[in-house]
Amino acid sequence: MHPKNLHNSSYDFNTLTRAHLELSKHVFINSFGKKSIDFSNNQAVLELNKAILKHHYRLNDWNIPKDYLCPPIPGRADYIHHIADLLEEDPIRYQISGLDIGVGANCIYPILGTQINNWKMVGVDINRTAVTAAQANVDLTPNLKNNIEIRHQENNANIFEGVIQLNEYYHFSMCNPPFHSSEKEATKGALRKLRNLSAISSKGKSLVLNFGGQANELWCNGGEALFIKRMIKQSINYKTQVGWFTSLVSKKDNLPKIHKQLTKLKTIHKTVEMSQGNKQSRFVAWKFPKE
Repeated sequence: MHPKNLHNSSYDFNTLTRAHLELSKHVFINSFGKKSIDFSNNQAVLELNKAILKHHYRLNDWNIPKDYLCPPIPGRADYIHHIADLLEEDPIRYQISGLDIGVGANCIYPILGTQINNWKMVGVDINRTAVTAAQANVDLTPNLKNNIEIRHQENNANIFEGVIQLNEYYHFSMCNPPFHSSEKEATKGALRKLRNLSAISSKGKSLVLNFGGQANELWCNGGEALFIKRMIKQSINYKTQVGWFTSLVSKKDNLPKIHKQLTKLKTIHKTVEMSQGNKQSRFVAWKFPKE
């Protein structure tokens, strides 16, 4: 993980359960003699997230509606830290403003951006339930209310239009795009994840996603690659209003297509590699040369 990430060491369940008592119901001693939780249990993961956000990020509380994405916070924090590194290439003398495309009900990137770096953040989503839930999470903690604004994108064909207002400027945009191309593909991915967590013990066991997820969060036509290519095409119209455009890329095989699009539009671009334990991840970042 990034050297500044608070989650470089194992979870301190003693401290976390003091911050959020409900977590203690899900903590047990594993086969290695250490405290842990069942990471295939969505309620356990939700309570862990609440504890982390209360203890490390000074939140009063945090909630998500049933069946919405429950994000692994250490990896999300890594994205925030690496964006901060990106911005340091051209030092900024005043408060940084960021735009999160697809903020989701969890509102995790604006929360982390504000609580780690004191950034001003705008979070955007096409799903009204997600927008309502994200706003509720902001309202729970006074400091968030001063630094985070939630907006509804009414046209799912647009990414920036209707969101970035006249005379607004963002030092960066960020996005965790839907990475599957269909519900079937998303379900296969969920099954693989649960098997890795040893959560399926019998053939007939029902599928429960420990990360949840609505359709707009998990899949879109053409999947991740097409979504990011569309974002790149639309970003050219906002090249003077956003410093760095960025997006996570979950599938490494999609990078050649994305790089081709970035080169075609004559952007300055780079791929930033990240790692969380055995998991490798990355994001692409691009900007347009000053005219």
